[in-house]
Amino acid sequence: MEKAYLFTNALLVVGLFSSKFHVADAAAVWFPAHATFYGGSDASGTMGGACGYGNLYTDGYGTKTAALSTALFNNGGACGGCYQIVCDAKKVPQWCLKGKYITITATNFCPPNYALPSDNGGWCNPPRPHFDMSQPAFETIAKYKAGIVPILYRKVTCRRSGGLRFTINGRNYFELVLISNVGGAGEISKVWIKGSKTNKWETMSRNWGANWQSLSYLNGQSLSFRVQVSNGKIRTALNVVPSNWQFGQSFKSNVQF
Repeated sequence: MEKAYLFTNALLVVGLFSSKFHVADAAAVWFPAHATFYGGSDASGTMGGACGYGNLYTDGYGTKTAALSTALFNNGGACGGCYQIVCDAKKVPQWCLKGKYITITATNFCPPNYALPSDNGGWCNPPRPHFDMSQPAFETIAKYKAGIVPILYRKVTCRRSGGLRFTINGRNYFELVLISNVGGAGEISKVWIKGSKTNKWETMSRNWGANWQSLSYLNGQSLSFRVQVSNGKIRTALNVVPSNWQFGQSFKSNVQF
């Protein structure tokens, strides 16, 4: 029954937007979930978050973002991934904006609230797939007064402007690197770093969200990064960070997925 439901809704959604989607998109499976919103009408309350992005504008994401429930967040592995979302007008036609859809980026975590039932306030409780969208993003597909709506979602390719960005925080022997503005699959699975003096690729580990760490002493060296996303594709940004870098600085590369 569930497969039949997904297939039926996939046809429904594809038919609705057939003039805007490519043939390859028609084969994608849509999954049911629910969406709420947070962060205010200007989305100022969505800045920062569990993925580690700071200003979502400068990091390349804007207001088309969402916090994901435990079932989707994958302990930070979902950070940077993109999802196409439509309001399920078949269930709540009075709340959905007809013919509207949006592509959002996962930039935050929606924590569970076990004090409330999963179907009455504990929207992000496991195992529910849930998107707590920025208010402007939510109002692209549904009316504000709805509060919560059933949706259909699917993973899609992320399209970014410009190259990968690397922000270096931390301290000596602890480089904490935030990697943002990642296109393609969007979700980072592996990262390597190389200093110009060591000239050896070192595997970094995920510290939290989109922040990756190295425990080497890399001061006074130009830095290169190799990034792998969840579909296995790899890009290398050679000497993207000059040797006179300082903690707290950000650097833009000319490579992208």
